[in-house]
Amino acid sequence: MTPTTETTVGIGGAAESTDMVLNIGPQHPSTHGVLRLRLVLDGERIQHAEPVIGYMHRGAEKLFEARDYRQIVMLANRHDWLSAFSNELGVVLAVERMLGMEVPERAVWTRTLLAELNRVLNHLMFLGSYPLELGGITPVFYAFREREVLQNVMEEVSGGRMHYMFNRVGGLKEDVPAGWASRARGAVAAVRSRMDVFDDLVLGNEIFRGRTRDVGVLAPEHVHAYGVSGPIARGSGVDFDLRRDEPYLAYGELQDTLKVVTRTEGDCLARFECLLEQTYNALALADACLDRLAALPPGPINQRLPKVLKAPEGHTYAWTENPLGINGYYLVSKGEKTPYRLKLRSASYNNIQALTELLPGTLVADMVAILGSMFFVVGDIDK
Repeated sequence: MTPTTETTVGIGGAAESTDMVLNIGPQHPSTHGVLRLRLVLDGERIQHAEPVIGYMHRGAEKLFEARDYRQIVMLANRHDWLSAFSNELGVVLAVERMLGMEVPERAVWTRTLLAELNRVLNHLMFLGSYPLELGGITPVFYAFREREVLQNVMEEVSGGRMHYMFNRVGGLKEDVPAGWASRARGAVAAVRSRMDVFDDLVLGNEIFRGRTRDVGVLAPEHVHAYGVSGPIARGSGVDFDLRRDEPYLAYGELQDTLKVVTRTEGDCLARFECLLEQTYNALALADACLDRLAALPPGPINQRLPKVLKAPEGHTYAWTENPLGINGYYLVSKGEKTPYRLKLRSASYNNIQALTELLPGTLVADMVAILGSMFFVVGDIDK
């Protein structure tokens, strides 16, 4: 038998186990925003990960204290720039709760409709950008095509393409234009008819599935520990959605249409699948709202407010199921025209903390897949 000879070539410094600290960001193609990740590596494997935030911090919560109840809607609108309508909603719901104000039925249903259209717009961005981060450029073009269809509808009703500024304390700025409902219904139908491209082009792609299946598994106990919510939490089997479990707006009457999508795998693929199915359901909810609005008799879209709006002394908490997860608004009033304190609990801030659990033990190449699957907006973290 011929003896076997083993030869080791070019090990260099790799013969010793040495840690290397690597900064990803704050300006880096993989961070989709001004986020910095401080990674401690052993070769290609991540040992420790620390998200470093604050590069976009603009002090919105402090500015709330120097603006009246009409002006703070503009500040809250912008932290998650993909979910502007939903951001406004939480603020006005908190103020209306403090005032004990009932909103006209037409405003309730129109708010619900626009919130679901905004949810679709948010999800379409991530449905297109996540495959892009993994090397697939084509889906983002389809995603933006569908976004344009819905943005045209949102722009017609509000005047804005991203920052709508359409919510008001007591209702909405104004009623929808004549014929808008039929155009909105056509837009919803057009988007739904082309959504299968994401099933075929993304979920049917073996490279995408190979990069995301069993990668970045988030355990349910970590979901609870870090306050993770939204599609990320439901991808780990945490079956919680405020629209069903603590209904607000018109969601209490939409329980037959509302479907809370969950997965048990907790990996990147499960989070993407939850996002995609939730998009389908948001389109169905929008149709249900349009049906109800068509059946409503003509009526007001807002409440008449005093020239100077003051909330009574006290405090309250309102929370909403935003596209990226739970947003909470803790409002404290001293009876003035400005909030004494308005604390914002944003979904992305909590969700991104889970990276400290997800990244250790994974390869650097998988970091991009995990980071993209967290579906966050940096402005929503820094506020």
